Amino acid sequence: MNIFITGASSGIGTALTRHYAAQGARLGLVGRSRERMDALVESLSADCTAYVVDVRDAEALRRVAADFIGKYGAPDIVIANAGVSRGTLTEHQEDIAAFHAIFDINVLGMVHTFQPFIAAMKQQGKGSLAGIASVAGLRGLPGAAAYSASKAAAISYLESLRVELAGASISVTTICPGYIKTPMTDVNPYSMPFLMDADAAARKMARAIEKKRRYVILPWQMAILGRFMKLIPARLWDWAMKHAPHKPRMEWDWL
Repeated sequence: MNIFITGASSGIGTALTRHYAAQGARLGLVGRSRERMDALVESLSADCTAYVVDVRDAEALRRVAADFIGKYGAPDIVIANAGVSRGTLTEHQEDIAAFHAIFDINVLGMVHTFQPFIAAMKQQGKGSLAGIASVAGLRGLPGAAAYSASKAAAISYLESLRVELAGASISVTTICPGYIKTPMTDVNPYSMPFLMDADAAARKMARAIEKKRRYVILPWQMAILGRFMKLIPARLWDWAMKHAPHKPRMEWDWL
């Protein structure tokens, strides 16, 4: 099985990589940190190729995709997992750069990941694309406008892509995790209900992709909460979120 994963050097991406490596898959792994990618590859016994690439670079991903296909053939599964989060407030001019980076990585990075593989997957007559969105994309969260909006965009994009590829025997799975214990959530200074271990989350994500599920929220408790969130009237949501903790603003080096 040939599997391509972005954001492999940390969090959910690393957990997915370890899961598929244990299944004997041939892996193409994308991350931005050479040091972390080298350490990950050294820890695996699987046949894998690591690419140090920023998913904002569409041309670089096209070259990577061509290299992967040349080595292993068309992928059976492509997982667009690369994503970033940062607290943002629209009133701060300096946060505009964060809005650009978050949308470029979380949304366009997903497009850049899938696009170079679709023709090869069509030619082989099968394949699965999976995008990691978030429960945060279901409603706007205070202090996380860029992240919530980017994940809402990812959810809609994946739905459009699924319909576009419906006749091509290529499945598209939208995965919306709640809180998963990763370096991204470790910085949150507030309580995170139903916090899930990354390895457990990876197993459930892999199962959803294997079953070609269209849309999945995990864990199951968050799936129930997510459905309830979408039903809350705007006036009540505004009141509840006004009193909710905000994701803190901070300076990160990925801008």
